[in-house]
Amino acid sequence: MTTKKFDTKMLDVILGQMVKTVDHSKDEIFRIGEQSRTECEQMIEELKEIKVKVLEVIDEGDKLEVHARFARRRLSEVSRHFNKYTETEIRDAYEKAHNLQMELAVVQQKEKQLRDRRDELERRLITIKETVDRADHLVGQISVVLNYLNSDFRRVGEMLEDAKQKQDFGLRIIEAQEEERRRLSREIHDGPAQMLANVMMRSQLIDRVFRERGSEEGFKEIRDLRVMVRSALYEVRRIIYDLRPMALDDLGLIPTLKKYLSTIEEYNGKTTITFLNIGTEDRLHTRFEVALFRLVQEAVTNALKHAEASEIQVKIEINKQNVIVIVKDNGNGFDPKDKKENSFGILGMKERVELLEGQITIDSKKGSGTLIMIHVPIKE
Repeated sequence: MTTKKFDTKMLDVILGQMVKTVDHSKDEIFRIGEQSRTECEQMIEELKEIKVKVLEVIDEGDKLEVHARFARRRLSEVSRHFNKYTETEIRDAYEKAHNLQMELAVVQQKEKQLRDRRDELERRLITIKETVDRADHLVGQISVVLNYLNSDFRRVGEMLEDAKQKQDFGLRIIEAQEEERRRLSREIHDGPAQMLANVMMRSQLIDRVFRERGSEEGFKEIRDLRVMVRSALYEVRRIIYDLRPMALDDLGLIPTLKKYLSTIEEYNGKTTITFLNIGTEDRLHTRFEVALFRLVQEAVTNALKHAEASEIQVKIEINKQNVIVIVKDNGNGFDPKDKKENSFGILGMKERVELLEGQITIDSKKGSGTLIMIHVPIKE
């Protein structure tokens, strides 16, 4: 029985064409996203102006309505006592009432047009924001495929002869890369991206605050802006640190956890984090150290972001047979059966523990905090 060999050169040619096609598609989708984003920003600005004009027209209409009401009363009075007034007075009363009524009708029509335009812009904004989100999602997915095609898949073509092995290996690479990019995308979108968007909005208000409220209010806005920038900087540093703490390779699990938890406590400011190591500080295999660090990191992040805990306790015990990790917080708690925002992180923790052939127990109730216990056997 013979096994047919792959022509790796032909495979490279095919992959080269695929890369060009996918890269071109990515550029096109990116351009669509940027155009939609620009249009979205323009519509937001127009919508702000329309809303201001609507308020101005409403105010103008209210004033005209008052004047028109008085004019109608005046005309009614003149009509009832026709013989008391001269022809000029009667004509003036009629013309004034008529002119005010016409002006009021024009203003009301203008208000209707502005309201219709406002409603149209709001509907279009919803649609174009969905387009931007879909474009960003597609660009992210295509970036994963491009990275895979440009690096991992080419090396796999030289290493693997069997098609099934190659397919399985490639799928694992894609899944791992996609998962990591999805996590980073959520981190950046929920953290620095939102904060920087708020910074942009606040910075646009500062000039107006200086002009309308004075320097004291203006400097207060600047101080608030500085706090937001500091928070965004912290989030960026935290994400960079999350990618791969270098201390883990140099110092090992326990010292790295001490430094990490101390840093998180210092930056967060509102939460007390206690770390206790029971047992030895012996080095573990790299895959154990990385996995255990990530598990503690995910548990602490959930306690800070979702549970809003003021106290977090982290305990770890390492012996010759196993590692036991306990993370406890006094936060809001949750129902582990509910599929909510923090369920994705918990699912990832469970999968990571399963890869280590360990066990994870989560005890939590709404309003009663959360306790996570992880037991991982150490194998040679």
